[in-house]
Amino acid sequence: MKKNYDMIVIGLGPAGMALAVMGSNMGLNVLGIEKDKLGGECLNSGCIPSKSLLKIASVRRTIAELKKYALEEIDLPLPQKPFEKVQDQLKYINEKKTAGMFDKVELLLNKGPATFVDSKTIQVAGEHYRANQIYIATGTKPFIPPIPGLDQVPTLTNENLFELEEVPSSLFIIGGGAIGCEMAQAFARLGTKVVLAHMDEHLLPMADTEAAHLLEEELANCGVEIHNATSISKVAEKNGSINLETSAGKFSCEKLLVAAGRKPSISGLELDNAGIKYSKKGIDVDDYGRTNVPGIWAVGDCNGKALLSHAAMHQGMLSLMSSIMPFLRPFKFKYDQYLVPWSVFTEPEVAQVGKTEKELQKDGIKYEAIKANYADYGRTITDGKTVGFVKVLVSPFGKIYGATVIGEAAGEIIHEYILAMHKKIRLHDIMLMQHSFPTVALLNKRVAEIWMMKKMSNPWLQRIVTILFRGFKGS
Repeated sequence: MKKNYDMIVIGLGPAGMALAVMGSNMGLNVLGIEKDKLGGECLNSGCIPSKSLLKIASVRRTIAELKKYALEEIDLPLPQKPFEKVQDQLKYINEKKTAGMFDKVELLLNKGPATFVDSKTIQVAGEHYRANQIYIATGTKPFIPPIPGLDQVPTLTNENLFELEEVPSSLFIIGGGAIGCEMAQAFARLGTKVVLAHMDEHLLPMADTEAAHLLEEELANCGVEIHNATSISKVAEKNGSINLETSAGKFSCEKLLVAAGRKPSISGLELDNAGIKYSKKGIDVDDYGRTNVPGIWAVGDCNGKALLSHAAMHQGMLSLMSSIMPFLRPFKFKYDQYLVPWSVFTEPEVAQVGKTEKELQKDGIKYEAIKANYADYGRTITDGKTVGFVKVLVSPFGKIYGATVIGEAAGEIIHEYILAMHKKIRLHDIMLMQHSFPTVALLNKRVAEIWMMKKMSNPWLQRIVTILFRGFKGS
């Protein structure tokens, strides 16, 4: 293996994969370093396995609702080793899909951690490797809150959750973010008694308040017991059960899942050897992913800007393009923190981009909140998916500040607003674009129509329209 490369990528999760694969396909000599598994946490213990488990749970829920669809009811099947199914799917994705993407990348897999020797040199297992451009993409790891006794009991995080052998009879979840909400619903639908507690005022603290409350109602309908604004004072194990003392009371469970956030996985990199600045939030970078050291970049979760896999991939792409074509950097490849979408894959799904009402109110920005309800649309009624809405926050002249979708296919239809905001398309432009009927995405057009009809209710405008229409009638 050669020791000098055009670029070295440390960590082959979403950001590192984007960098290594794109760089190698551009003809660059790329060394990719991964101390664990290709794909990082998202593929192996995060986004993908969680969706596999959610699908299994969703199918079981559908069987429980057969009568709702005028079908004969049957006995609800018990889960049959769902985690084996999850692992089988991960194995297939890793072996048949992911590995083949790296055919042009030289890999150092499971050789040990990478450490900086200096600003151009990386050491792995005693060997030195050099490159003019080095990209750090080491991601994050679970944050374990300093709760008395928590470090003395067996806990689950996303790193080991999908290695369970059986579905537990009871599960206590610490955390009300995406992981906590998704797994609360999945396990509840698989027959587990689930309690979720967190310290924020509502689930998904970054979400639109109305959407968060609606999701809370739906999780409660699945049997999830939710405790908002709840602190935990003590955790202990006794007689095979885990006991928790909280501000909402005392609880006992078979398994305890900690989903209380993430922290950057940068310890052990010896960043000081290269003079790289960092903090407990992550590696310091500018809007292009550059660290304070020329030729060293930090992308994805490890810089703390947006702890999302798609944001990591996007940052990886932009940083590579910026490093290849620096003369275009000020115009093309700046990372836009404002336009980072996110989705939570509960039922109903929740998706959001841009500002929330709270943020606009705090900033003193005048806006209108326009909403179309799933319960008022024929397609979602026939699908039995009437819970949800599309809400768009818009200026009086149609500038879109933000959008929230909760409901069937929310994670898909939010993309229309991402593109609109990215290209500065206004809400009336969405109204003037044909949407296929009866897709769920037509609700986006419905929102724009509601906004326009609200504008048309102005008495002066109605008078002008009446005069023009009657004056030109028959022409």
